[in-house]
Parts: sequence; structure tokens; C-alpha cells
Amino acid sequence: MKRILLVLLGSLLMTGAYAAKTARAGREAPQRAGAHLRLEETSWNFGDVPRRGDDLVHEFRFVNDGERPLVLVRVITSCSCIRASFSKRPVAPADSGVIRIIYEPHKSEPGAFNKVIQIYSNSVDGRDILTVQGNSLDDEELERSRQTRPKTPKPRNK
Repeated sequence: MKRILLVLLGSLLMTGAYAAKTARAGREAPQRAGAHLRLEETSWNFGDVPRRGDDLVHEFRFVNDGERPLVLVRVITSCSCIRASFSKRPVAPADSGVIRIIYEPHKSEPGAFNKVIQIYSNSVDGRDILTVQGNSLDDEELERSRQTRPKTPKPRNK
């Protein structure tokens, strides 16, 4: 009987120590068992852009905050007016990289646009989504837009 009580008491003490350790771990930053793609931002607004103008570029920066190397497998865009480029090399834990998005306004219709980019990787999340948006305007519309936009006052020097 005494032996059973000692075993039970020992089990309770070990269970309490494990519960305390688990509670402390829950308050700390979560550890990712595999690779994890953490994007600094997931959307970008180009604003009013000339439809016949140059290509527009934005780089989405990311960090692998997981414990394993991150590999971007493929990046799919929602239309032929968007191109994406990225490194095929693995990104080590705590390292960073960029996904470069190029919007070609002359390849799409004028007006507001909202394009989706899907990122497939070995991240524990599997798939991540980026969006780019703006308003592609012909030259006359762009000039009118600039004329009707409220002017911001220049900052005064102190």
C-alpha cells in the first residue's frame, strides 16, 4: 500500500512539473516544427498609374521563422499582366528573401485592378496569398485625377 502511494505521489509531482513547463512554453514565442513563410506585408496598392507607362515593381519581403529550410515551389499569378520572380534556393531558418512582383499595366484593361498571387512552398501553412491593386488610367484620365486630387500642404521648417 505504501509503495502504491509513493508511485501515485511521484506521478502527481511529475505531472505538475510537466504542466508548469507547458504553461511557460505557451507564453513564449511559438516554435515552428517545419519551415514557415512569414510575409512582412501581404498587399500593395500602386495607386493611380498610367496605362501606357512603364512596368511597376514591388518586392514582398519574407522571413523563414521556422526550424527547417524554406523552399518556394511556385508562385502563380491571376493574370498575364503580372509576373513574379523569386529565388529557387532554400531559405535557411531566420534568413529572409523577396518575391518580386511586376505589373504590366499595358497588358490589361484600364480601370481598377486587384490581382492575386498564390505562393506555394514547403511552409507549414502550405499556401500564402499576396494581392496588388491600383487604378490603371489612360493619359487624359490620369491628368484629370491629378488635377482633382487635394493638394497636401508642404511641411514648414522649424
